[in-house]
Amino acid sequence: MSPVLAGVLQLLALVAALALAYRPLGDYMAKVYSSDKHLRVEKWIYKGIGANPNTEMRWPAYLRGVLAFSAMSVLFLYLLQRLQGSLPGSLGFQAIDPDQAFNTAASFVANTNWQSYYGEQAMGHVVQTGGLAVQNFVSAAVGIAVAVALVRGFARSRTGELGNFWADLVRGVVRILIPISVIGAIVLVACGAIQNFSGIHGVGQFMGGEQQWNGGAVASQEVIKELGTNGGGYFNANSAHPFENPNPLSNLFEIFLILVIPFALTRTFGKMVGSVKQGYAILATMATIWIGFTALMMWTEFHHGGPAFDLAGGAMEGKETRFGIGGSSLFATSTTLTSTGAVNSFHSSYTGFGGGITMLGMQLGEIAPGGVGSGLYGMLIMAIIAVFIAGLMVGRTPEYLGKKIGTREIKLAACYILITPALVLGFTGASMALSTPKDSMLNSGAHGFSEILYAFTSGANNNGSAFAGLTADTQWFNTTIGLAMLLGRFLPMVFVLALAGSLAEQKPIPATAGTLRTEKPLFTGLLVGTIMIITGLTYFPALALGPLAEGLAS
Repeated sequence: MSPVLAGVLQLLALVAALALAYRPLGDYMAKVYSSDKHLRVEKWIYKGIGANPNTEMRWPAYLRGVLAFSAMSVLFLYLLQRLQGSLPGSLGFQAIDPDQAFNTAASFVANTNWQSYYGEQAMGHVVQTGGLAVQNFVSAAVGIAVAVALVRGFARSRTGELGNFWADLVRGVVRILIPISVIGAIVLVACGAIQNFSGIHGVGQFMGGEQQWNGGAVASQEVIKELGTNGGGYFNANSAHPFENPNPLSNLFEIFLILVIPFALTRTFGKMVGSVKQGYAILATMATIWIGFTALMMWTEFHHGGPAFDLAGGAMEGKETRFGIGGSSLFATSTTLTSTGAVNSFHSSYTGFGGGITMLGMQLGEIAPGGVGSGLYGMLIMAIIAVFIAGLMVGRTPEYLGKKIGTREIKLAACYILITPALVLGFTGASMALSTPKDSMLNSGAHGFSEILYAFTSGANNNGSAFAGLTADTQWFNTTIGLAMLLGRFLPMVFVLALAGSLAEQKPIPATAGTLRTEKPLFTGLLVGTIMIITGLTYFPALALGPLAEGLAS
């Protein structure tokens, strides 16, 4: 079988699996967030944290819950790392340095999982399982909760109430993430991923010295890192490591985990607003971009010219032979079009255009299908922008799902789409202007610029993957990327929840003959065009200095 055919068959198998899971999972999540019943274990949690799950919250109260919980999570994870040397199960590792502890705490709480350290050489069992793995669950649940609050803003009328944050948070963890993760961890163990609490042990001589590995609860952390679109690896090689991702079957299963909830949430959206066709329109937009990027990535990596590439059957540098170009390209586009950041190959080794595709996927706002929750609310913000543009073209007041898109709504949407590019381009410009940050670049020229641009694109968009080549464990990058992650995660949530509150207060507008039919293919095309134009206008100058310049020169 040719490598190209193998890649295409993997793509088709993945699409089929996602299609089978789409309806049952989407309907189930809609029931979870629409139910007024509480499980017994959930009642115990509410009692323990002192929350009343039946109290409806307006958007400022909902936002305070998000920010308060996340702030305490950052503090807890920071202290856990700083106290690691005194904790049992630390494997002899000492406390993490303050700047790196801040960066890691901000990273995992922000659902980014950017790692400027070697996991197997820095973190013991307690920090890995009691700190990082826990944040993989709750940070994902926070994202879903915010998306559900925005959906309620569309579904409700003449009320500013968006539900209860604590109930949404707990239900997301208890009813969705934990059950799927238990099943997924068993599948990964069956595929060969490790799951233990062993210590450090030697595995033989390598290049004149003893090679050592430590065990860990890898499969259970691997499944939630993918399912929750987190991305942080137990080992530095991430999903390229055979303990995390042993074979092509586990590789395809991990890609499925990355995509299944973000895609299925469009069904949840359709059910909650009372029109599954609206969910299909958002799904079609996400799927069009994802399939287009995947096809372009495979073409770039399979057919890029050069005698070395011809002998290898494509651009194999930096890719695992057990996955090949097809499995690596599929993983790369899926992880950068979501806020996952897990990698099974090294994006710095991709062709110039291939590296640019991974970067552009993040710069879209990671909305195709995006992170758990964040992909849906990011796409709905873009839908609001699209109907606003359509309204300008025909001279009508824009409407979406029976809600008028007025001055307040469009200002909030505009702030949402501007904050992340401001962080990415601002921090990248500052890093290139100063002399010390540039010392962290392994390469010079366009590729070196891409290393820094990729780092801040990944951090501010809460992706977490790295381009490789950049020495990020410095005070400058630990601090600035940490700030980019926190601001890139929580500032957009402010605008999303404010928008949700504004929409929920409105009276529904009945559809007329002049209303834009947002469930039709025409709107899907308009939405795809809006996303690509906004992203192109925002990032094209920076991309021209990095991956485009490198691709054209090769």
